Amino acid sequence: MLQLTQPLAIIDLETTGINLGTDRIVEIAIVKIMPDGKQMVKRKLINPEMPISSTSRDIHGITNEMVKDAPTFRQVANELKQFLDHCDLGGYNSNRFDIPMLVEEFLRIGMEFDGKGRKLLDVQKIFHMMEQRTLSAAYRFYCQKELEGAHGAEADASATWEVLAAQVIKYPQLGTNIDTILKCIGEEPVVDFARRFVLENGVEVFNFGKHKGRSVAEILKAEPQYYDWMMKGDFPLHTKQKLTEIFNRTMLKKG
Repeated sequence: MLQLTQPLAIIDLETTGINLGTDRIVEIAIVKIMPDGKQMVKRKLINPEMPISSTSRDIHGITNEMVKDAPTFRQVANELKQFLDHCDLGGYNSNRFDIPMLVEEFLRIGMEFDGKGRKLLDVQKIFHMMEQRTLSAAYRFYCQKELEGAHGAEADASATWEVLAAQVIKYPQLGTNIDTILKCIGEEPVVDFARRFVLENGVEVFNFGKHKGRSVAEILKAEPQYYDWMMKGDFPLHTKQKLTEIFNRTMLKKG
């Protein structure tokens, strides 16, 4: 079985859409697994303070009416942050969506959510590396069960934890702790969660647009107006936060 040195929080979100910069959470479920195997579940509907897109509504079944009297993210943020304290974070496609979206919500209300010291374990990455399937198929393949209530946050988060536990048993090469799993599947170095920047040989480079593949610091030195353009643009807050860190560091070196 999986051996944990600190709690692992499996997170699943349902949202108004898929844009990290503009969309909002409408449901969050967290399955928190303690090192002794005990599990705690926290699930909340959240008023996103904006309409839910019809495309998203068709997927998760959450309507504007269902969340109109729910608390806003600001009202539950402290409770969620405390629940996630000292936890490694996991989920299904969580490194590219759930965790970045959650960080955006915290930053949007002016609350820091520190990723330092946390390991990020994306169960989808294990699955895609080993079997190439969807979550429902993964649940069927690893757990020999049909996923009831798919696209409900709690059902998906619970299923993801069961899939991870089954993967550890099926693939001995994964080992039995977060470190050995990440060593096996590869741990992606994160600059910003939206991956507008990536690390190449320890240097932050642009991962989009006309400067893709070029050093962020070098572009900021040569074109400081590019910083202003990005800060005024429709980029996620976490991307802007990291851009500012690089900009400040670059300007200090320049001086």
